[in-house]
Amino acid sequence: MKPILLDGQSLTRDRLVEIAFGASVALDATALKAVARAADFLAEQVRREEPIYGVSTGFGSNADKLLGAHPLRDELPNAVRSGRSLHEELQHNLIVTHAVCVGEPMAPEIVRAMLGIRINTLLKGHSGIRVETLQALAAMLNAGIVPVVPSLGSVGASGDLAPLSHLAIVLLGGGEAFYQGERIPGAEALARAGLAPVTLSYKEGLALNNGTAQMLAMGVLATYRLDNLLDTADLAAAMTIDAFAGRLGAFAEEVHALRPHPGQVHVAARLRELLDGSTLADIPYHLVPKFRSWLPSSWNVPDMGWPESQQLRFDIGWEWVPTEQRHGREKFYRRFMPFRGGKKHQPQDSYSLRCIPQVHGAVRDAVAQARRVLEIELNAVTDNPLVFPDRQAEHVEEQVISAGHFHGMPLALAMSYVKAAIPTLASISERRLNKLVDPATNDGLPAFLIGNEDGTESGHMIVQYTAAAIVNDLASRAHPASVFSVPTSANAEDHVSMGANEARHVLAMVQDLGKVLALELYTAAQALDLRRDMINAARDLARRADAERLATKVAGGPLPESAGRAVFVEEVEALRAALAATDEFHPGHAVAVAHAVIRAAIPFLDRDRAMDGEVAAAVRLVESGEILAAVRNL
Repeated sequence: MKPILLDGQSLTRDRLVEIAFGASVALDATALKAVARAADFLAEQVRREEPIYGVSTGFGSNADKLLGAHPLRDELPNAVRSGRSLHEELQHNLIVTHAVCVGEPMAPEIVRAMLGIRINTLLKGHSGIRVETLQALAAMLNAGIVPVVPSLGSVGASGDLAPLSHLAIVLLGGGEAFYQGERIPGAEALARAGLAPVTLSYKEGLALNNGTAQMLAMGVLATYRLDNLLDTADLAAAMTIDAFAGRLGAFAEEVHALRPHPGQVHVAARLRELLDGSTLADIPYHLVPKFRSWLPSSWNVPDMGWPESQQLRFDIGWEWVPTEQRHGREKFYRRFMPFRGGKKHQPQDSYSLRCIPQVHGAVRDAVAQARRVLEIELNAVTDNPLVFPDRQAEHVEEQVISAGHFHGMPLALAMSYVKAAIPTLASISERRLNKLVDPATNDGLPAFLIGNEDGTESGHMIVQYTAAAIVNDLASRAHPASVFSVPTSANAEDHVSMGANEARHVLAMVQDLGKVLALELYTAAQALDLRRDMINAARDLARRADAERLATKVAGGPLPESAGRAVFVEEVEALRAALAATDEFHPGHAVAVAHAVIRAAIPFLDRDRAMDGEVAAAVRLVESGEILAAVRNL
């Protein structure tokens, strides 16, 4: 794989993801000249004994302390001299004392992304790091050394100080690192890779640990994974719509042109694409039968010539609306046949179906806003102070400027937005799943999507419990960390972003969102099988039988020889003719492909069985992107 060229100007999210998962980097020669210019400038200012924050002064609350010519502690009795200048000691101590995170190590891809971000921002040439130090950082990344960075410890200002110190301490020969799959001391990792530790010069410790790399890396990886989950959510919704024989008018292009939020318009168009070719969506209401429990006599119709009929795992039926109940509704029943099956005569579905573009689209817009912020940050300078070596000025304070680019609030608020959006998407998915299993809302499908002839089966009932538990957990984690600042550094840092916590939460929540979507797909595939097979069974019956035989599936009709029987049979014949005239019913082309991928891994649930492995398989299909890839390859 060709190395990714970093120049401080053009790093993209996709390129960073490549670095995170193993790509090497190269440093742009022009950018390195700017890096050298700033480092040489700082060295000259130190030679001139200019007071510069973080270079010839202490940090934070020690900013008023100027460095002396030599360490005073060397004059203490029995003192052991460090052998370093105070400038070197200042930078070294900054790293080793700030590497104090706790918790489980961050995943390797996060740490590699942090390294890529840090290298890229330092290439801007406003941080004062030397070329050789920056090259050593890139060499560590390219050698596959992954510093051990515990997950907890950043407050998001001054940037991600503690995690970035764990990143940098390995460069100094300290800390721990993963190398070739083994967790070893940092010095040993460098030695095995043929690299030498670095001694830091002016401002280099500050340049290495002062910035937003952790929250940015996590935010980038989270939104990258969310992109696939947003498409998966639309696919799951489309499968559920087909399973409901839902109504497509709510997704019409002219409808969404009247409220053109970008995400909403995109989702509506995507649903139209995914459901293209469906003969289940927008099916006439009266053609949709409702589920009835199978009995031995359900399909035992003499002389039907239908030997496979005994294999059906359900019965079907309608209710007839007697003529005396149509008073004042005659016009309606001239247009719609007087049969109540699985679908109600209503022009709209429930919100969790009808409002998919509005909800999914709003989530997309939240993620798009986060991507915009992250893409700016990828090529931004985020340490402090900022070095402007070419600026003409009377005093050095005008060329080395203390500012606040390390503050993570732009990222924190963007992540807060996404953090609120994730449980929203999970919640509407769970609501659709719940509609599918609830006989009061699933439009004529069996309770919990199982035949349950003997009353012993639970079907998909508990699948909804799991989804509900995850949704509750996501909602409880959605409180924005960015609204709760805890001052640090003796109140020198009196307002912090907590952006690292925000991004860490979002990255973890993305994984759980995928689980909810997998549960919806798992359940929707079961419902789709039942809906398709029930309607096609009605169609086959209509083609093989006469009106009298179809009438055995219709409740509420007059008994033979009763008044009104002829009208009833005539209307049943109209239903039979309408069913017989149809082609075989099937979902949209894309939905059918997704359904086939699921069925290749998970069979239809005709009887209760252990479902834990199947749930895990559904989660894997989503996490791997296998379902989505199959649809995208159409």
